[in-house]
Amino acid sequence: MKFAEVKDQPAVLVITLEPHVFGGVQAVEFTTRIRDFVGQGKRGFIVDLSAVEVMNSSGLGMLVSSLTTVRKFGAELVLAAVPEKIQRLLVITHLDRVFQQFPSVEEALKYFSQQEQ
Repeated sequence: MKFAEVKDQPAVLVITLEPHVFGGVQAVEFTTRIRDFVGQGKRGFIVDLSAVEVMNSSGLGMLVSSLTTVRKFGAELVLAAVPEKIQRLLVITHLDRVFQQFPSVEEALKYFSQQEQ
């Protein structure tokens, strides 16, 4: 999992997930880091799913938990570049109605830049 700050949008963070998202230790690290970044003033989180090949229910739980956490602090978390296989999983679980999604990280960045204006 890679966390990258956006130079021209310092309040936005891009999180790139690895091919296998199974929760467990990864979920604990993810949630802890999200809380830390919210505490540092980050207000926008883009979760880049472009590399994800497999995600189980714990991985979905990790995303839902993080969304809940950022919303408590008035921040926002969106998904970007969701592969077809993961999109089907989101539809089956009705999480496609919960998460705002963008076709690419670039489109999500545009969204956050418009929010700042």
